[in-house]
Amino acid sequence: MNTVLPLFRRSLADGWRGLLGWTGGLLVALFLYLPLYPSFGGNGQLQEIVDMMPPELVQSLGYDQIGSGPGYVQATFYGLIGFVLATIAAVGWGTGAIANDEENGQLELTLAHGVTRGQLYAERTAAVLVKLAWLALVSVVVVMILNEPSELGIEFGDLVATAVAYFGLVALSAAAAIAVGGLTGRRTWSLGAGAGIAVYGYAMNALGNQGEDVRWLHDWSPYSWAYADAPLENGWSELTWLLFAVSTVLLVLGWLVFRRRDVAV
Repeated sequence: MNTVLPLFRRSLADGWRGLLGWTGGLLVALFLYLPLYPSFGGNGQLQEIVDMMPPELVQSLGYDQIGSGPGYVQATFYGLIGFVLATIAAVGWGTGAIANDEENGQLELTLAHGVTRGQLYAERTAAVLVKLAWLALVSVVVVMILNEPSELGIEFGDLVATAVAYFGLVALSAAAAIAVGGLTGRRTWSLGAGAGIAVYGYAMNALGNQGEDVRWLHDWSPYSWAYADAPLENGWSELTWLLFAVSTVLLVLGWLVFRRRDVAV
């Protein structure tokens, strides 16, 4: 193969339909939820509904700031439906990068075409991250388009900081799936690792919201690293970089092992 980044280009070419579908899903969520804010969020009705809910549930769902435009977008999209959609995509793409092809026998066929294991791992990982970055970029563009009509009051710099945290959060799930795929070659383990880290992060954040005595749980939650400092209102947070640091460690570990272990037939 003489083409520059052949596996990266092939991954993007083969996955464009899926990427289009996930992009459409995010667009539907954004255009469904955000325009509703002026009708019942901006006039205080939504806050009144939230005030009637149990405080523990409100804290768990992150609805305590839902009465403001940034808080509404965080609670409905970046912290919930957008997080779920992008995480599902990330885990699926991460599992498909190594483990899925290894279990169905396609991986050895690819490696027989003059590419190294390290190259395959790196280029497929890059393709997954580019697709996730695209989803984060789409969210920025659409939120800015709807910002004024929906009376959200979001600053562009704060939105970019949130999108970076959003990308880092879902990329961590993808990194876990890719790394475990590289370590084991097993689809179930890869899928479980990617989904597990997302569920773990969300659960630890929800538990940490239950009171000051358990607030320390946020320190161990990737979800909290992304959103605990409310980047959509306060801008950049240093905790965001923990997401990228952990993802890098996982990916390097998976790359090192994948280059040396036997590939299952």
